Amino acid sequence: MLTEQRNPNSAALDLKSTQEIVRLFNEEDRKAVAAVEAESEAIAQAVEIIVSAFRHGGRLFYIGAGTSGRLGVLDASECPPTFSTDSERVQGLIAGGDVALRRAVEGEEDKPERGAAAIRERQLTPRDVLIGIASSGRTPYVIGALKEARAIGATTICLCCVSPPDALKAFVTHFIAPMVGPEILTGSTRLKAGTATKLVLNRLTTISMVKIGKVYDNLMVDVHASNAKLVDRSIRIVQEVTGVDATRAEAALAAADGKAKVAIAMLAKGLNATDAIALLDKHDGFLRPILAE
Repeated sequence: MLTEQRNPNSAALDLKSTQEIVRLFNEEDRKAVAAVEAESEAIAQAVEIIVSAFRHGGRLFYIGAGTSGRLGVLDASECPPTFSTDSERVQGLIAGGDVALRRAVEGEEDKPERGAAAIRERQLTPRDVLIGIASSGRTPYVIGALKEARAIGATTICLCCVSPPDALKAFVTHFIAPMVGPEILTGSTRLKAGTATKLVLNRLTTISMVKIGKVYDNLMVDVHASNAKLVDRSIRIVQEVTGVDATRAEAALAAADGKAKVAIAMLAKGLNATDAIALLDKHDGFLRPILAE
C-alpha cells in the first residue's frame, strides 16, 4: 500500500544532517501540493455536492481516526468563527471521541461498528454529506461510518491518499485521492498525507462558504466578532466595503449586533438592522446583488 511504502529519498534518514532533512521535507511537501492540484476537478465536484446540500438544509460531516480525525474536527471547528455558521452545519467526528484530540486512542479505529454508531448518534439524513478521511482508504472506523451513511441515503465522499479501493465504490459516492507518495518517515501519514488532507479541507469549506454568500469579494463578511482581533477585523471590513470612517463603521457594527454583513447593508442602503437583515434574506445572504442595486 502506497502510504506504507518506504521512501527511497529518505533512506539513511538517521545519518543525514539537520539541514539535509529540512531540505528533504521541503522537497517532499511540494509533492503534497502537487497531488492536491491534480485532484482539482474532484475537489470542485465535491464543493458542488456540499453547496447543494447546504442549500437544501443539509449538513457536512467529517469522520476519521488519528490525524485524519483531528484535521476534520479542526476544519469544522473553524467554520462558526470564520463564517458565523451554526455549529451543527459542519461537524467533525473522531474515533475515540474528544479525548482522542489530545491523546491517541489507536484501537478505536479498528472498530467499524463504532463509526456506524457515531453516524446514527448524529442522526444523519439523506440531505447530509459525510466525508470519510482515511489516508490508507481502509480504516475500519471510517468504512463503518461510510456504509451506515450510505444506507441512510446520505451522500458519501472518501478523502484518501491511495488509489480508491474497489471495495469502497459500493458505498462511496465520490472520491478525492491526492497521491502524495511514501512518507519521509515510513507510514507516518501525519506528514505529507496530513498536509494534503488539510489543503483539501481548506478548499472544501472555504469555497463552499463563498458559494453560499458567506464571502464578499475576498472578505469574510460573515465573521463572528467574538474577540478584540475579530472586532477590529470587522470594523476594517465594513470600512473597506462602504468607505466610511472607523467611527461610523464601529457604530454600525454595534447596531448590527456585531454582524459585519448586516452593518454593510445598513450603511450602503440607509437601513436599520431589521430591514437590512430582511434585505439580506431576500437575496439568500448574498451581499453583492444588494450593493449592485
